[in-house]
Amino acid sequence: MKQFRFHAVASVLLAAAMALTGCSGGGDAAKPSEPGRTPGGSQGGSTEQVTLSMHSWRVEDTEGYAKIIKAFEAENPNIKIDFKPFKATEYNTILNTALQSDSGPDILQLRPYAAGTALAEAGYLEPLDSLPGITNFPKDVLAGATGKDGKVYGVPLSLSTTQFYYNKKIFEQNGLKEPKSWDELIATAKTLKEKGIVPISFGAKEGWLLSLSHGVIAPASLKDGYIDKLMKGESDLKSPEFLKSVQRMQELIPYFPENYVGLELNDMRTLFATEKTAMFINGSFELEGIKKLNPDLQLDIFPMPTDDGKSVITTWVDGSYAVNAKSKHKQEALKFMEFMTTKKFAEMFANELKMISAMPGVPLQDPLLNKMAELSQSSSTPYLMIVHFSEGNPTTKKTLENSLQGMYLNKLTPEQVVDEVQKSAATWFAPFKK
Repeated sequence: MKQFRFHAVASVLLAAAMALTGCSGGGDAAKPSEPGRTPGGSQGGSTEQVTLSMHSWRVEDTEGYAKIIKAFEAENPNIKIDFKPFKATEYNTILNTALQSDSGPDILQLRPYAAGTALAEAGYLEPLDSLPGITNFPKDVLAGATGKDGKVYGVPLSLSTTQFYYNKKIFEQNGLKEPKSWDELIATAKTLKEKGIVPISFGAKEGWLLSLSHGVIAPASLKDGYIDKLMKGESDLKSPEFLKSVQRMQELIPYFPENYVGLELNDMRTLFATEKTAMFINGSFELEGIKKLNPDLQLDIFPMPTDDGKSVITTWVDGSYAVNAKSKHKQEALKFMEFMTTKKFAEMFANELKMISAMPGVPLQDPLLNKMAELSQSSSTPYLMIVHFSEGNPTTKKTLENSLQGMYLNKLTPEQVVDEVQKSAATWFAPFKK
């Protein structure tokens, strides 16, 4: 398996669920404040107070951001931040509608890669290349918020990993250890099920969770060098390796909760945190939510064991914050962006929200988060659908999600799933057009 390191991320596109088809590139960006003007926009030493709206898809981060925003406001008493998060599955639609009607927030959480590119191309985002502190991030990390014009449009937030969480107490009580192969994973799941324990907390209601879970499962069957061949068009998504990855998603069905097709993230998280399931496939960004539900949970993680005796953890650069090009308080918003490029923000973000900061060298207080970060540097693999197959209309990532939902509803076979995914990629992925 070709390793993927956070600080060697290629500039690639994420699934454009927010792609603004039909939107013009309209909207002239407001001119920078003239010399001598204060952040409030008036001449001289005005202390006029400004309130900035800040939107996010991370409802679970509300308490953490309250502390971060308080620290910023203490240093900038004339600027107040109104943080308003939305449900992740509703955020894209809400944001798109607001931006198109010129009522978008001053500061917005930007989906990485293609979604951010689409918003930049539509003229909704303020370039941040000249922002003081933006060079604190490596160029390959900034790639997650860099437009096709080469300009940076977002301050990167985090480096995400995806893996298996597991309940150490349940494992120990049943004489189980971290699986080191696919066969051991299945054997572990069988043992748990035989003892009346639901092995894996899983739900198929939200499509993005399916591509995320596939991003963890797939590397087990993708041999070393496969991704390189895929990128060159020497293989495709109907290959035996990729088909096997989908078949394994199907093979796990007996170890999911009853009625799993109707479960969403909140259900999955609650089942795991309340110790009704033994394992949970999800991202590093779920750590804080799990611990809030059950601070006493004996929690650990393991990377995906591969068929060639290795183990890998799935990684990508995830999310950033951007400034609305039509904000009436752009200079104040840029002031907050500048704060987000500081080590102070990065450390608060990492330790309040329990996420791996996108800024290099930020210490992590949580030992489990440290474990994820260390694995990301030594045993990582790219989240395939985000890093390489997130274009198209609908995106190939979205096509995989829809097709996997069809498989879990017994409407599609694994072979039909890979057929649909390959058809999608062939509409835009140049190597497949040879």
